[in-house]
Amino acid sequence: MAAYRSISAEPAMHTSTTFAGTECAALASYHALANKLHTANVIDIFKRAHIQADLAAVEHLLLERTESRSPLIAAAGSFTVQAGGKRLRAALVLLAARMGHYDLETAIHPAASAELIHAASLVHDDLVDQAARRRGSITVHNRWDNDVALMVGDYFFALAAGEMALSPDPRIITFYAQAVQTIVEGELSPVLDVMPFEQALNQYFYKTGCKTAALFEAACKAGMAAGQGTDEQIVAMGRYGYDLGMAFQIMDDVLDFIGDENVLGKPAGNDLRQGTITLPLIYAVVQGRSKSLSEIINQSHPSAADIEGAVAEVITYGGVERALADAQRYVEQAIAHLAQFPATSARYTLYELARFVVNRQS
Repeated sequence: MAAYRSISAEPAMHTSTTFAGTECAALASYHALANKLHTANVIDIFKRAHIQADLAAVEHLLLERTESRSPLIAAAGSFTVQAGGKRLRAALVLLAARMGHYDLETAIHPAASAELIHAASLVHDDLVDQAARRRGSITVHNRWDNDVALMVGDYFFALAAGEMALSPDPRIITFYAQAVQTIVEGELSPVLDVMPFEQALNQYFYKTGCKTAALFEAACKAGMAAGQGTDEQIVAMGRYGYDLGMAFQIMDDVLDFIGDENVLGKPAGNDLRQGTITLPLIYAVVQGRSKSLSEIINQSHPSAADIEGAVAEVITYGGVERALADAQRYVEQAIAHLAQFPATSARYTLYELARFVVNRQS
């Protein structure tokens, strides 16, 4: 199983700034940070890489696989696939394969596996969290019920296993099996509290490495194996994927504080409402020494005003800035892993995707 790394960071120096009267400053800080997140369109990246047709083939395969003798599973499965998002994991498989000897018939099965595992984990994650919506759409357990969501998630994992079995290299099964185990470990390893700082930081990076980065890593390794890469190339692509996944999740957590609700499909501070401790909050607590910010996670039903105030504090005390710096550091590490590969269009696209991860707005 992959070794999951964590960044050891020192607490920021204490500042004498207090939260009283800082709402205007927080708003100004919000706009300054938002301006850093230049609009980036992953669809344009895929167009330039000429992989849209291959991604459409993956999409067709996913819809084909979710057809079922059970009308309920067919309906819930199709609903889940069509709410699938950017297909970034499938794209990583295809692009990694293009770094070697590319054949769509060979790469399509591990690409579909990555998306099916991702979909299954989200359905189960939403069920555990009892989340009402994801990306602005109602979740499976809310549209049907908890039992249906549980079975649909299981069904998707089974479909993923079938796609793995059709993959050309038996190591691909190992890559994905390890990723699924790790995702579950991450789901069962939440950040328990914002203090002590080092403990919270280590828990956050471990959970993020498990829940998000592990599947990015497996997708890149599977793609490289499908492209007949060497052992060394598979390891390097896996490290690229892991660091990319870390940056991707940190940016998700940043956008929860400064993203546009109309773009994200959820209001700012959604993680706070759900009692989820993320990196910007951890950094803001150690920087601002705010008792109210430390305690909001423990509130059963924080008010809209409490959430709004907490979001402003996290921005004011530099939590978002420090998390953005970590995301950028992971992106630079990811890009460095590409140096050993030839300068092809696929490598350039992987570079573009790394930049997209820290510049996206959704």
